[in-house]
Amino acid sequence: MKKEMILLLLVTLFVTTGCAVNIYKKSPKANAKIEELSSEVTKLSKLREREREDFEKMKRELQGKLKGRVGLAVAERGLVITLANNILFDSGRAKIKKEAYPVLDKITKVIKKRAADKNIGIEGHTDDTPIKYSSWKSNRELSTARANNVYHYLVDTAMLKPSKLTTIGYGQFRPVASNNTAKGRAKNRRVEIVILPQYPRKSIGELEEQAWVK
Repeated sequence: MKKEMILLLLVTLFVTTGCAVNIYKKSPKANAKIEELSSEVTKLSKLREREREDFEKMKRELQGKLKGRVGLAVAERGLVITLANNILFDSGRAKIKKEAYPVLDKITKVIKKRAADKNIGIEGHTDDTPIKYSSWKSNRELSTARANNVYHYLVDTAMLKPSKLTTIGYGQFRPVASNNTAKGRAKNRRVEIVILPQYPRKSIGELEEQAWVK
């Protein structure tokens, strides 16, 4: 019976605090640290949930403004705004088409309104078709150039803070669909603007690990 009561207490502590705690630890200082960390986990979890709700609001606002022209998803890594390459660029090119300006302007208007303090990643992606008739040496270079040009548009034209933006080109190495079909390759050719969370799940997990007292 004693073992069962101890197990029940451990389960209760895990459910209510989000972390596991060794109840045999007798140091008052250690117990105080556990309580502090548990309180911080609870606080961060609430902030993270509120942030996710804000991302959902941004998603709905963008859906209303863009009418399905871009992909929108709230994921662990943040709010992911996916623009197909044919919206932004001509084939094999990295210069942004003028027809894409209104789309980017609508996106940046919402970012300024709802996420001006957030860090933003700009990712370039391609399919796996080798480059033959282009000045780019590889798909990675092309995807990097495209991400950089979106960055410059957001900074130079939309006046977003450059310190908040980062860019990377993945080339063909992070596909979202099969490259064996034309439809799949079209999905893989994209630029993703990712509004990054201020309270990622990883930071909460690290606090949970610290609260495990051996």
